[in-house]
Amino acid sequence: MTKRNPKPECLLFDLGGVLVEWDGIEPLVALTGGRLTPEQARRFWLESDWVRRFEMGRCNSSEFATGAVRELGVDLSPPAFLEAFRSWDKGPLPGSFELLDALRPHFTLACLSNNNPLHWGESRLQELVARFHRSYASFEIGLMKPDPAAYEWVIADLQLEPSAILFFDDNPECVNAAQAAGMRSCLAKGPAMVRQALGELGIEVG
Repeated sequence: MTKRNPKPECLLFDLGGVLVEWDGIEPLVALTGGRLTPEQARRFWLESDWVRRFEMGRCNSSEFATGAVRELGVDLSPPAFLEAFRSWDKGPLPGSFELLDALRPHFTLACLSNNNPLHWGESRLQELVARFHRSYASFEIGLMKPDPAAYEWVIADLQLEPSAILFFDDNPECVNAAQAAGMRSCLAKGPAMVRQALGELGIEVG
């Protein structure tokens, strides 16, 4: 984390791994029979050509599934892969709603999420997204973390100085990219780590 002061104006959240349970790493390791390590599986969701196309709104779900199965080299039909993919998003983590409800009166809340139409449309996720003043889904803005343009888009839309934004993400690449864009940023995995980080800034969360 960077400077403790001044108090941020906007708290910007990644969703998967921070406020939402994303279970796409170990199942992907298992699906590939261990050919991918957990670290390689984690990076797949950031670097795969077909993931990037899908989560930047450049292909449909059927094309994504066909391409991902081919890219991974797994013995699975595209519809079966898509069904598994949908199930890996488990919904909001315990404490996420309470955290946002406590913060909303005091900060501009926003989310910047690498996401897709299948997961974004889930009712429980949309209930969480409704807590934010601004939401930026990669498939809607056509930009994806950790690409610098994604952060630049958010900064421009919020009309804030980058240093007025405090960003939380569970991937170090995304945290580092936010810092490069001038934001303050924290690695956080779950609402408890967000609360801890805010406490270190002297921000009390009710």
